[in-house]
Formats: sequence, structure tokens, C-alpha cells
Amino acid sequence: MLPRRSFVIFRSFLTRNYASGSSPHALVFLEHRQGDIDSGSLSALTAASQLGGKVAGLVVGSSEFVPTVVDKVKKLKGLTSLLHSTSDLYAEQLPETLSPLLEKLLSDSEYTHVVSTPSSLAKSLLPRVAAKLDVPSVSEITSLEHDSSSNSTTFTRPIYAGNAISTVRLPSSVPIKFFTVRATNFDPAPFEESQEIEVKAIDPVDVPNCPTKHISTQLAKSDRPDLSVAGRVVSGGRPLKNAETFAATLDPLADVLGAALGASRAAVDAGYVDNSLQVGQTGKVVAPELYMAIGISGAIQHLAGMKDSKMIVAVNKDPDAPIFQVADVGLVADLYEAVPQIIEKLKQ
Repeated sequence: MLPRRSFVIFRSFLTRNYASGSSPHALVFLEHRQGDIDSGSLSALTAASQLGGKVAGLVVGSSEFVPTVVDKVKKLKGLTSLLHSTSDLYAEQLPETLSPLLEKLLSDSEYTHVVSTPSSLAKSLLPRVAAKLDVPSVSEITSLEHDSSSNSTTFTRPIYAGNAISTVRLPSSVPIKFFTVRATNFDPAPFEESQEIEVKAIDPVDVPNCPTKHISTQLAKSDRPDLSVAGRVVSGGRPLKNAETFAATLDPLADVLGAALGASRAAVDAGYVDNSLQVGQTGKVVAPELYMAIGISGAIQHLAGMKDSKMIVAVNKDPDAPIFQVADVGLVADLYEAVPQIIEKLKQ
């Protein structure tokens, strides 16, 4: 960490640099897994493009995957330049190993915004770097507006489980504005085959005596669509009794719809499915074309994760269940009788 006196000088330099600039210059942290670009990062790129200035992408990882990712990323619409850093240190990305790289990059540049998807990694990385630079970080924004005349950026973000919208303004006195983007509110950036941008390699930053070590990564494997970006989602709740009943009841429905599986927190806590399938305030936020809530009462925490879905279909035997207040189509029935009938009708 920089000594306090040096840090003040560093901030003053950034503030003068930014105040004299006419347009923003965003840096988007683009995540990937084994060569595949994270869909949320594409939405983050779209949000960064709405700032109205230049947009640079940052890709880090091992030599096994970075070249493949760079070839894909450089064709993304909205990018004006691309930075990449390759090292075995970044094979398994940790906030402790990535933050020194990001700090060094920001200290040698004129970036005004740092943008990312709110992944588990970014939720640790961006606030860590922002704290080192003594600037705020805004999480899961749903819209943004940049005022070039005042060099201020205004964001909106949901609070209180989505029951209120907070408006946050970061003025020009904040030299670098960090924020993450709720992917369901921004379309993924498309690819342009003919696009040509500047691609530059940057040296990795060594982290001696790193206090954190990656042990293992366990991923739930499935042939179904990814829950975060699926166009159709079938979710189940506590009344499905156990993991076997959950699978036997909802798997056929998801198969016939070509849908991803989701679950309420009660179902996840009871061990019916992996926690990667949890939808809600403490799980994933989704906004598919079709969301089917099977045996889900509609607690406020669950609604926060799915109420922006285009079409919500609820099946619950309790006519007073809160889920019916947000559902476009509601069926008051026993799910064990209704779901097989729905499957049969869909097959016909």
C-alpha cells in the first residue's frame, strides 16, 4: 500500500487528469472460464459503452486460455482497446493476486471508470481496489447516466430487496468510479467480425507471500442452459420434499421447455439442489422470458431475484400465496397433480 503522502499526490494527479478530460475512459474487467467469456461481462461492456467515451477491456489468465479469449474479445462491439496479462499466477483468479495488477494499471493510466459483472470474484476484487484508492464502489447498478459537463456519473440500483430504487451520484471529485452491473438490465454486447482494435499485453505483478491459496473448484455440471442467462426457468420450492422428488417432478418439465432449473432458498437450504441454482436476494437475479414458480410461496427475498421476468407462471395450492401478486398466470392447485398435466399438454 502506498504511503499516505504519496497516496494524496497520486489522487491529486488523477483528479487533475480527469477534470481536464472531455470524455470518460472505462476499463471493463472481462471474466472467462476455460476460454468462454462470461455472459455477465458482455452486459458490463454494454453499460460501459453507455458512458459515451472510450472503453478498454482487461483479460487475465493463464497462457492456456488467454490467447483464445483475446481472439474472441477483440471482436466485441463497444471496445476501443484490449489489455491482457498472462501468468500462471492468474490461472485461478483470486482477489489477492489480481488487485496489485489492477492497482498498478490504474496508477499508470487515465481511466475514469472500472466496470465488472457482480460475480463472486468481482464482488471481492473491485471493493478491495477501490478501498486501496480511497474511492467508493457502487454495486449492481440497473441504469447509468454520465454528465460530461460536470464529469459526474449517476447510477440507479435496487435496495431493500428491490422494493426501493436508490439514485447514487458520483461527482468529479471521485477520480475513478468503480461499479458492477446487474446483467439482466443490460443487453449483452454483440460481436463484430470486422472490428479492429488495439491489443496490448501488460506484465503481471508478482505477489510474494500471498496469504490465500486456491484449493479446488467444484462446478455443478449440467446440460441445461445457464440459469443466469436462460430464456426459460423452472423453479421449485420447499413442498417438493427432497432432492429425488424435486428432480422427478421438475426435470421433465424443464426438459420439455428447454429451461434452466432454479430453486428457492428454502429448497436449497433443505438440500434439494445445489446452491448455484438459488434464485433470490442472496442467490441469482434472473429475468427470463418465462419463469415458472412451482410450489414457491413468493417470499420477498425470492421475488427480488425474479420479479423482472417477462412472464411469471405460478403453481401453488395456497390461494393467498404472495407469488400470485406478481404472477401473470396463476394456478391454484396441488403441484403433484398440476405439473404432470402441464407436461402432457406441452408434449401435445
